[in-house]
Amino acid sequence: MVIPFDIRWTDLVDILVVATLLYYILLWLQGTRAVPLIRGVIVILLIYLGGRIFGLYTINWFFDKFAAVIAVMLVILFQPELRRTLERFGRGRVLGTLGFAPTPHGSFYVRNVVRAVEQLSENKFGALIVLERVSGLTEYLESGTRLDAMLSAELLVSIFNPKSPLHDGAVVIQGERVLASSCLLPLSESRLLDRRLGTRHRAAVGISELSDALAIVVSEKTGIISLAENGYLTRYLTKDQLEEKLFSLYKVEKVKTDAFPFKTWRLWKK
Repeated sequence: MVIPFDIRWTDLVDILVVATLLYYILLWLQGTRAVPLIRGVIVILLIYLGGRIFGLYTINWFFDKFAAVIAVMLVILFQPELRRTLERFGRGRVLGTLGFAPTPHGSFYVRNVVRAVEQLSENKFGALIVLERVSGLTEYLESGTRLDAMLSAELLVSIFNPKSPLHDGAVVIQGERVLASSCLLPLSESRLLDRRLGTRHRAAVGISELSDALAIVVSEKTGIISLAENGYLTRYLTKDQLEEKLFSLYKVEKVKTDAFPFKTWRLWKK
């Protein structure tokens, strides 16, 4: 049997890498506004191919003259999705192993957050707590009230007390410091979210789509605890499940950063 063309192992690797990238790009774009835009782009490409195949002069002239304009227009239209995709790629495991892992937190940090969430859930105080990791959240801090206070469960519970003037919006935590409260976060436009979810849950998913931050939500109506990470929302968490999740992240991050002393220096510098 004669093979009409030669296939090298590098060609197989090339095809596998491209297929993997396309798969993850489509997976990240699922449920976003980019899906209808992609359909429109496919229609435009079909028109272009039809013009080339059937020799339609006007269509070919139009695409030849305005190809650069169309390319720039597509970049502008897909800018939010392109930014989100590149940020998620930068937060992947590959770069994490190169020393760009999140800054670790100790048991003090985890236990105070979990204890506060437990009390908020029991009292049915609506809450949105954002745990900053590698990606900076400075632009969102400017929309809230600066605190720069030492983290404690009592502080978080008092902030989200309905009678507190700071209970609306999100609290942003960096390390063992509560940086700001009443912060405004971008709302997720994902169609995969339950329509019954309110603004807090959509804001939690929104900030996790645009950064590597973790967002903990306590429902005001039911007291249900939810966790948003990388654009996905996990609901109906118990106190123990949340604690286990945070501790597991801490253990992974500690192993990764121990080999890179400049990360530890950066923690103390803050």
